[in-house]
Amino acid sequence: MEQKTFKRVESIDLLRGLVMVIMALDHVRDYFHINAITTNDPTNLDTTTPELFFTRFITHFCAPTFVFLAGTSAFLYGQKKSRKQLFNFLFSRGLWLIFVEIVIMNLVWWFDPTYGFINLQVIWAIGISMVILSLLIYLPWKLILSIALLMIFGHNMLDGFTLQGQDPAAVIWYILHQGGAIRTSDHLILFMYPIIPWVGVMALGYIFGSLYAWDYDSVKRKKWLLLLGLVSIALFLLLRMPNLYGDPSPWQEQNSSIFTILSVLNVTKYPPSLSYLLITLGPAMLFLFLTENIRNNITSFFLVFGRVPFFYYVLHVFVIHLAALLVLLVSGDDWTKMIFTENIFTNTELQGYGYPLIVVYLIWVIIVFLLYFPSKKYMEFKLRNKDKWWLSYL
Repeated sequence: MEQKTFKRVESIDLLRGLVMVIMALDHVRDYFHINAITTNDPTNLDTTTPELFFTRFITHFCAPTFVFLAGTSAFLYGQKKSRKQLFNFLFSRGLWLIFVEIVIMNLVWWFDPTYGFINLQVIWAIGISMVILSLLIYLPWKLILSIALLMIFGHNMLDGFTLQGQDPAAVIWYILHQGGAIRTSDHLILFMYPIIPWVGVMALGYIFGSLYAWDYDSVKRKKWLLLLGLVSIALFLLLRMPNLYGDPSPWQEQNSSIFTILSVLNVTKYPPSLSYLLITLGPAMLFLFLTENIRNNITSFFLVFGRVPFFYYVLHVFVIHLAALLVLLVSGDDWTKMIFTENIFTNTELQGYGYPLIVVYLIWVIIVFLLYFPSKKYMEFKLRNKDKWWLSYL
C-alpha cells in the first residue's frame, strides 16, 4: 500500500501571511488615522479620498481569505486524522475561539476590563463556523458544497427581512444574518459578523482543500485555481455592473470616473455580500495560481505570519492598541482616552485625534517589522514541538 506523504503547501501559508500583514494596515488606520475612531468612514464617498478608500478596500481581502483558508486548513488537517478526530478538533477549537473573541480579543481591542462593550468579530465568526463545520464534515461532499454555495449565493435574498428589539427572535436573526446590537444591564453586545455567509465561506474552503490533497495533480490544481479566480471576477462584474443582485447597496454614477469606480467597488462587508465575496475570493484564487512555485526572501517573510496566524492576530491588535496609548502618553495627552467603552464611536474627546494617512502607513510598516521577530520565534517553536497537541489551538 502506498504511504501517504504530506508536504506543507506554502502558497496557502503565503496568501494567509499576506492578508494578515494587510489586516494590520486596517487596524493601524483604526487607531492612528485622523478621526478614524469617531467619524471618518473610509468608504463614505461623500467624505473619503481615493487613497483612503483603497487603503480600506485592500483590507477587504483579509476576512474572507482568512475564513476560507481556515476551512482549507481543516481539510488538510483531516487528511492526517480520522473523521472523529477532525470533528473533535473543529468543535473544541471553535469553542476556544468563541471564548478568545469574548474574553481576550475584546480586552485587547478596548482595554476595558469591565467589558462594557463586547464586539463579536471575525474570531467569533470563525469559531461558530468551525463548530458548524465539525457537523457538516459527516455529510456527503456534494451536499456540503451545495450548502456552502446556497449560503454564499442566496443569503442576500434575506436582506429585506429585518427585525428590531431584543427579543429572542431578533437576537437570533442578528447572529444569523442581519447583525445588530443588544444591551444588558452591564454590556453592549454587537454582532458585527453575522454567521450565515461566513459558515458558507468556511465550508467552501473545506471543499476547496481537496485541490491540495496529497495525491492531487498540481497541473490540474492550477487550472482550477485560474478558472475559479476568473469566473469569480466575471460573476462580480456580471452581477454588480447592472446592479442585478448580490449587494444591498447598488453603485451609482458619481461626479468623476474615479469615484464611480469607487462606488462600484464599495461592496458590503457586514454581512459580506455575494459581490464582496466574489471580488475578494476571486483574486485570492489567482494569487494561489500565480505563487504556487515562487520561493524567495519576500515570500519567506510573509510565510512566517501565515504559519502562526492566531498568535500574530492576537499580538498585532494588542501591540497596535498599546502603541496608540503610548503615543498619547508621550505626547502629554490623556492616555486613558485609549480605554474604550460602549461610547467609543461618540466620544468627543477623540474628535480631531489622529495623523495623516502617510503616517499611518509608516506606523504600519514599523509594527509589522517588529512583529516579524516574535512571530518567527513562535513559528520555530511550533516546528520543534509538533508533538504538543495544544499548539494547534494557538
